[in-house]
Amino acid sequence: MDQENHSMVTEFHFSDFPQFDNGGLLFFIPLFFIYVFIIVGNFMIFFAVRLDTRLHNPMYNFISVFSFLEIWYTTVTIPKMLSNLISEQKTISFIGCLLQMYFFHSLGVTEALVLTVMAIDRYVAICNPLRYAVIMTPRLCSQLSTGSCIFGFLMLLPEIVWISTLPFCGPNQIHQLFCDFEPVLNLACTDTSMIIIEDIIHAISILTSVSIITLSYLRIITVILKIPSGESRQKAFSTCAAHITIFLLFFGSVALMYLRFSVTFPPLLDKAIALMFAVLAPFFNPIIYSLRNKDMKDAIKKILCSQKLLNVSRS
Repeated sequence: MDQENHSMVTEFHFSDFPQFDNGGLLFFIPLFFIYVFIIVGNFMIFFAVRLDTRLHNPMYNFISVFSFLEIWYTTVTIPKMLSNLISEQKTISFIGCLLQMYFFHSLGVTEALVLTVMAIDRYVAICNPLRYAVIMTPRLCSQLSTGSCIFGFLMLLPEIVWISTLPFCGPNQIHQLFCDFEPVLNLACTDTSMIIIEDIIHAISILTSVSIITLSYLRIITVILKIPSGESRQKAFSTCAAHITIFLLFFGSVALMYLRFSVTFPPLLDKAIALMFAVLAPFFNPIIYSLRNKDMKDAIKKILCSQKLLNVSRS
């Protein structure tokens, strides 16, 4: 088809959001409070680690980086979802859609890399404790955090550039809650067989992280079971339990969404899975890292108490 015969798409329409007067507000209220909780909870964890010297170690450093990424990971999609629930124009510009895809997946890849680094950190701490301080130096931790961010944001760049060159001539209905690769590529007026390559790239990156994390924690559990002291064994299990839970939440939902290849799910289930890894998994992260960790709870309480004292002194 000649390029001049294309009526090029300049914006996309999210077709699966309810109208404001048809239940949109009922979805808006809980989603809004979930988003506020995610932002506040992750900011509390981030500042608790940065301000409390007792938490200045590699494990908490990686947790604070992960929490900081979660703030932006959810901000890329949830505010637009909230806007679509209460506005009549449920649209996003072509550039806006590309940017949403890029930042959402780049932050997701970066989070996966940080979770992988966290698993390696726990592996060294439990399986090689005498050399832990020598191996996991502050410089190496900083390099691992920075490297995860750089690689995460560079990995998706060629794919987004390629998508930006494709012709979109209609329809422009996105049957998903946010811009994602497959729903957008299905709207392109050209051969989209590259979707298969894109799926393979995602699968390789996801499976690589999952394999490293799984092997690390299997080795960790094996070592913990050999610890003679019941108290030490329980403390080691407790330390790793939060990491394993986050790992299962994050990669479980991502695998359902991106490791299915030609398998298709009903539209309602498809959106439920999207909500799981875009909203629900980030919602549980602050709960898991704060409620299951005494040091983190004490640091957060310290921040809250100091804020109360500051407000009292001002009044």
